[in-house]
Amino acid sequence: MKSNDGILIATSNKGKVKEFKKLFQNHNIFSLTDLNITDAIEDGSSFLENALIKAKHGAKESKKYSIADDSGLVVPSLDFEPGIFSARYAGENATDKENRDKVIKKLNEKNVKSLDAYYICVLVGVRDENDSIPIIAQGKIHGKISVKSSGEGGFGYDKIFYPNNYSCSMASIEQDVKNKISHRAIATKKFMEIFNNQL
Repeated sequence: MKSNDGILIATSNKGKVKEFKKLFQNHNIFSLTDLNITDAIEDGSSFLENALIKAKHGAKESKKYSIADDSGLVVPSLDFEPGIFSARYAGENATDKENRDKVIKKLNEKNVKSLDAYYICVLVGVRDENDSIPIIAQGKIHGKISVKSSGEGGFGYDKIFYPNNYSCSMASIEQDVKNKISHRAIATKKFMEIFNNQL
């Protein structure tokens, strides 16, 4: 895969950029912020559509191989919310805390302390904006969403997401461990297997 001039991670989300730089540590990584590129308008109706929109936008503006993900929290008992609206669940410019508080409010309305949930990541890579064979990979991590908030790490819903087989929140898990078990890490591992075979 032609990536000698670096790879664009088509996001300006600092938390995502930090994770991706560790996951793609053998590559020269740029973010939208690094190249003064604005974020794409995410108007797709699925995680895949939004990831493609972001990757193609990044490739068009940067002329680099571009990778984008669309990730979110899915709570089946809450009609599969927040889903594709995870980053703006409580409003267009909502903070992570405001989004978490809305989930907690929904749990309280149901009079439950926790609900089954999963994080999902759809990761897409394109050579250019017209790439007809994008690389597509998906990762999931199952657990529970809770009214209890804990931990200092991570971002998004990590403070209230408790992965299966762990007694702490995602925000309490060491970054090196998270980079092995997270939905983004799982999707990236699958992605890299395809990416490296196309070199």
